[in-house]
Amino acid sequence: MVVNPRRAAILPRPRVPMTNRLTSVLLRMLMPMVVALALSDCARHPAAHAAAAPGAGCLPTRDGYLRARLRGARNLDIDWRNDDLQCDGGPRPGGRGIRLAFAGPLLADGHRLRFVFGIGEHEGHDAGDSTSALPANVTVIFEGESKLYSTRGEDKCTIDQLTRAPLTAHTLRVVGRGFCIAPAAAIDGGDALLLSRFDFAGTMVDAE
Repeated sequence: MVVNPRRAAILPRPRVPMTNRLTSVLLRMLMPMVVALALSDCARHPAAHAAAAPGAGCLPTRDGYLRARLRGARNLDIDWRNDDLQCDGGPRPGGRGIRLAFAGPLLADGHRLRFVFGIGEHEGHDAGDSTSALPANVTVIFEGESKLYSTRGEDKCTIDQLTRAPLTAHTLRVVGRGFCIAPAAAIDGGDALLLSRFDFAGTMVDAE
């Protein structure tokens, strides 16, 4: 069979199957960017970082914490206390809601498990008030494992109660509790993780 060289030149190239190995490589490449984007709104506030410097614990009042119940791809009962916890936070882009980040104790491989909570607000909300039934999205990052889970929207998790109060001249103490009614999906589409309940005490920059 003789193939016309002009026709052969325009034939579509065969597709490369998306193997598990290729997916893993792509996730390793994308993970640093995803983590940076998840934490970018917190990192742009140096005052908040000063209050949560590595090794200093979560809050200067030593009463920070994160508790969470995870089921599904991992079955974990998180109970992190202030001294083993890093926390940070700040306003979301446009000032609509806040974003809080928590990183657990350093593991033997030098990585951490991180949680990022994106919390919406009601109209006319005062930062010093206690509010309830706030929509939220949650991201869980397993550093070093190329594994990230996200609820991808604010229709799966709810903050039962959220309270913000002055902590330092530039930061607020943020206390909240909530739950999710649907799991966070893995970014690679492989499995899912349900946060059936969680509560926290962390910090955020005071934008006012």
